Parts: sequence; structure tokens; C-alpha cells
Amino acid sequence: MNWMTARIIPPLATPLLSQDELDHDGMERLIAHVLAGGVSGIFVLGTTGEGPSLSYRLRCDVVRAACQIAAKRVPVLAGITDTSYTESLRLATVAAEAGASAVAVAPPFYLLYSQAELLHYVERLAAESPLPIYLYNIPQLTKVAYGIDVVRAAIQIPRVIGLKDSASDLAYLEAVLNVTRQRADFQVYVGPEEILLEGLLLGATGGVCGGANLNPELFVRLFECTRNGQLEEARRLQNLVNENSAALYTVGDQASSYLRGMKAALNCLGICSDLPALPLSRFSNDERALLSSRMTKVLASQQWLSESSPSNLLSRR
Repeated sequence: MNWMTARIIPPLATPLLSQDELDHDGMERLIAHVLAGGVSGIFVLGTTGEGPSLSYRLRCDVVRAACQIAAKRVPVLAGITDTSYTESLRLATVAAEAGASAVAVAPPFYLLYSQAELLHYVERLAAESPLPIYLYNIPQLTKVAYGIDVVRAAIQIPRVIGLKDSASDLAYLEAVLNVTRQRADFQVYVGPEEILLEGLLLGATGGVCGGANLNPELFVRLFECTRNGQLEEARRLQNLVNENSAALYTVGDQASSYLRGMKAALNCLGICSDLPALPLSRFSNDERALLSSRMTKVLASQQWLSESSPSNLLSRR
């Protein structure tokens, strides 16, 4: 498979045994779970994968393990975002050697960069990376966005092959899609699952949505219904996605509730540990009890999703 056939790509959570040790068994279970749900690619070391919070050694372990487990059944996209250009390029090399298909890079964070500097960064990375590049737009975390002029210039670079937009700004997404239509093979993916349907209707290629870690089949069905013009069913599925995200990503401190909720939910399903990378911490007993109660309702609401399918959440109980 290649990126031209990829539509729903989970940004995988990173199962951890400790702060610097990958849970390989958990990674195997997680990848088996999402592949059984019909996803067409996986993305490691993104925001949901806590990429920038992991040691460089552990990031390499994650990429190598994901490629080994996926075994070419679906393409693997590796996040290489870092404040250091050299480390980003080094991880791109590791990803290429491991068998990944492409890399994704958000603007370097901490310092503020002009759009001209950001374009120069992209041009140089595209020239030196052993793998093609997806731009990863997430300005709420990096403080800098890939502006429309940068995107317009980037589509002239053959090795920049797409963009993942996690800005939750439909006006920006529509502007990107209008610009990138000049290049038929340039792919644009929606990150926030709450606007997946709106993004697809605007013309996005697919979704890179965290909730597909938990119930990949729901997202695959939503995509397929949208593609097939079954918009009433697609809207029903989108409403279910929104209900689930509201239930599972709002426990505890709002700033970290998504990541902590995602890992706690995966743990409730028996897939992997709920340990996040520092400075995040596991849920308290009260928070976990609340999340578990909400998970019970989520599981019940999704019982209709092919109960015989191995990807069904109920099969994890």
C-alpha cells in the first residue's frame, strides 16, 4: 500500500513501560487493533504519540517497532518534529532504514520563526531527508503555522507530498485545499476528529484522528459513508465521534485531558498501559473511575458496530 490509498491514519499513542522504555507488547496489540479496524496507515510520534516528550533513543525504538510490527501491511508515517534540525534529519534517516514510507514535521517550536525562515527550513529538509515529507500544521502547540504562502511554495517541492492540519480552523483548511488543488497528488489530512466530516466535505484526503486508536472502525465507516454520499449516516457517525470525544477527553485538567484520557481509555480496553510521558501523570483513582464509567457508556453506544469484528471495542472487555 502507499499514501495514495491511505484515508484513515491513526496517530498512534505510544505504549510505555517506563519513562524511557517502550511497551512492545502494547504496541503490537495497538497496531493489531487499528489494522483490524480497517485503517490504511499509521502515524507514530505525533502529538498523540507524545513524540517531542520522548528521548531520542526511545523515538528510534518507536519507529523501528512500528515498522517491524506493521510489516508493510500499511504505510508508516513517522513524526520527526524537534527544535534541532540535525535531530529531525537523523530520525528521518532512522525511519527510512526501518522501512517507514514518509515523515511528518511541524514547525520547530520554542523560538519564533518568520514565514521566510520556515520555508527555508522546509526546502532544506526536503532536499536532505531520505523520505518524502508531510507538513504538520498545529500552531496551538508550535506557536507558528505553515502560512498559505508557505504551503503554496511547498507544493512546488516534489518531496513535500502533503499536509496534516490540526489547527481546528476550517477557514485555513479550505484555503489550503484551494491552493493545493493545483497539485493532484498532494494530500491534505484533517487532524481534529470533531471536524472530520466537515473537512472531508471540503475535499480533504482523509483523517489522522486520535480517536481511531480506540475505535478505528467508526472512523473508517465515517470516511466511507462520506465518500459514498451517504451523508445522513456520515452525520450520525460524526455525532457519535463527537459524543465520544466529549466523554473521554474531558476528565481532569483540561490542558492534558486529551492525552491522559486517551491512554486511560486504551488501558481500560486492555491494550496498553496508561502511563504518559512526564510531566503528565496517570489519572488519580477518582479520575480513572470517572473515565471508566464513561467508557462503559461509550462501549454500549458502539455495540452496533459489527459485534463479530475483532476491531470492535466490546471484544476488549
